Amino acid sequence: MTKGEAATAGHGGRARRADAERTVLTILEAAEQVLSRNPTATMEQIAEAAGVARTTVHRRFASREALVDAMTAWATRQFGAAVDAAHSSTAPPLVVLHQVTANVLRIKIDWGFAMGRASEGDPEVARVHAAVLDKCDQMFRRAREAGVLRPDADLPWTRRVYYALIHEAARSEGDADTLAVQVLDTLLRGVGTDRVH
Repeated sequence: MTKGEAATAGHGGRARRADAERTVLTILEAAEQVLSRNPTATMEQIAEAAGVARTTVHRRFASREALVDAMTAWATRQFGAAVDAAHSSTAPPLVVLHQVTANVLRIKIDWGFAMGRASEGDPEVARVHAAVLDKCDQMFRRAREAGVLRPDADLPWTRRVYYALIHEAARSEGDADTLAVQVLDTLLRGVGTDRVH
């Protein structure tokens, strides 16, 4: 095989891998949509929604459980990447808070079924969630140092409230950016008035 043929073969291999990855992602996205509406949906229903043959789904996923596990792993990686993409030690803390919140909400809204299935007993899920928790704590420490949070703010409690607000927002109607504004407005300003003593 000449160098040119080897390069062409290598390019063909990369193209086939890219096609296979796109097919897998199409199946995972279809599975998320179908299972969100009907958690008992069959592999055949998922294949139909993905626009692929049933055999294509079975070739890539040995069982329905394997498909759900793959969805959970994919969603968990996206969740971690969403936080990484917005986490910054240089941007203003309020900007980082908004971006992290909006990014996480996009994942939780788009991958709600899979995220709901994520088990902390899975080492990969546990690793991602531990890294996210660490970044969240860093984010809130910076916010407190910058005066966005009160100097006496209890950061573990703040994080727990923040997580609860995100959980509720992900179940609400609206786009991620609007919901992020609502989450942060509630977290930082609450729903009371300045007249409450």
